[in-house]
Amino acid sequence: MRMKLNKSSQLVLVSAASLLVATLITGCAIVRQATQSLTVDFVYVATAKASGPNDYGEIDAFEVNSESGFMRQIPASPFPSEGRDPVAEAVSPDYSALFVVNQDDNSVVEFVIGIDGKLYPYDTINTPGVFPLAIATTAKEMFVLDTYQPLPSCNVDAPCSGALSVFPLTPFSTTTAITIGQPVVNPAIDTNYWPLTLSGARASDVVVPTGVAVLNSGADVYVTAYDSSVSPAVGYIFGYSVGQGGVLTPLPGSPYPAGSQPSAIAAAPSGNFVYATDAADANILGYSVAPDGVLTPLSGSPYPAGNQPVSIAINPSFPYLFVANSTDATIKEYSIASDGDLTQLGTYATGVDPVAIGIDPSTNRYLYTANFLTNDVSGFALNTTTGAVLNSQFSPFPSNREPTAVAAIPHNGTGAGVSK
Repeated sequence: MRMKLNKSSQLVLVSAASLLVATLITGCAIVRQATQSLTVDFVYVATAKASGPNDYGEIDAFEVNSESGFMRQIPASPFPSEGRDPVAEAVSPDYSALFVVNQDDNSVVEFVIGIDGKLYPYDTINTPGVFPLAIATTAKEMFVLDTYQPLPSCNVDAPCSGALSVFPLTPFSTTTAITIGQPVVNPAIDTNYWPLTLSGARASDVVVPTGVAVLNSGADVYVTAYDSSVSPAVGYIFGYSVGQGGVLTPLPGSPYPAGSQPSAIAAAPSGNFVYATDAADANILGYSVAPDGVLTPLSGSPYPAGNQPVSIAINPSFPYLFVANSTDATIKEYSIASDGDLTQLGTYATGVDPVAIGIDPSTNRYLYTANFLTNDVSGFALNTTTGAVLNSQFSPFPSNREPTAVAAIPHNGTGAGVSK
């Protein structure tokens, strides 16, 4: 197990650069403004390997052309990820901050996003567990998924089950960036995380977490995981209601059966459906969400996917769902019916080993995948009426080594930024 900071220093891990940005924010106006530009979005691609003796990760910042979908890195790109092996990203709902998970440092770094798309490191926190791998945010909370609980007997050679932690977020203001609070205490065990464990005869099995998603309402959060102590593996979705102050309560019937090895999860914008990819069984699992958050499998579930689907994205404005199939080097597109049922529409080639997929938040017309083995980003343009998908101009676009995650904000006005 890697050495971690003690609890008293967990939330004061602010670098000199971060302090400089804090001063910059205090002394400068943080504004929302609209200007004429062909840039429709800024896309942030985490890359796991960079040059230099520490081999720290980097964040490539792309601007997306509104007419062609062409992606090019902004002049200041790339930006240091402020840690080793960045594996996940999330943007705050107000688009003022980018949160980057650096797995080998057990940390999450908050970047303030400038109006020009530049990134300014603002704060760094340690996660309660070990090897964080996924993140999701609402306006009030940040949910971080750790591979292992911080137990004395747990390490890479003797793994234990994963854990979910919750951090309260203080909203962005005209003078300060979003503030990450202390991790919420789980009152059931008086510690700052929720262990992902089974009950009964399987209570000691090692449960491996893979993804986290939260409803747009913030009412419920779901985690995909699988029991690695049995062969073949058995998949689950752990569901929690989010209460006052971010305290989690397991949903009735949780954990829910989820194939063999669920690998990623996404919630429909309506909050009525949740979908998870199953990497082992090569399909998509669909669930309806009851008013109390309980999941029920859709009648048509599971739906066929490609080989080893590992990432999933749902268009927030149009009834389309996309899955990245890492072994096939493809994405598959599906239409979503009013009852949540999926119908496959097409299959499109990407670079080798697409491990993350995103949709532009401005027009919801452009898609992009992070292709781990070809060190590039594939861009696609969606016909929002017919669902047809075409390659963006000059796609794929070079990235730094081993891209692992994508996140994006709209350009002009809806995001916040630092103005000097």
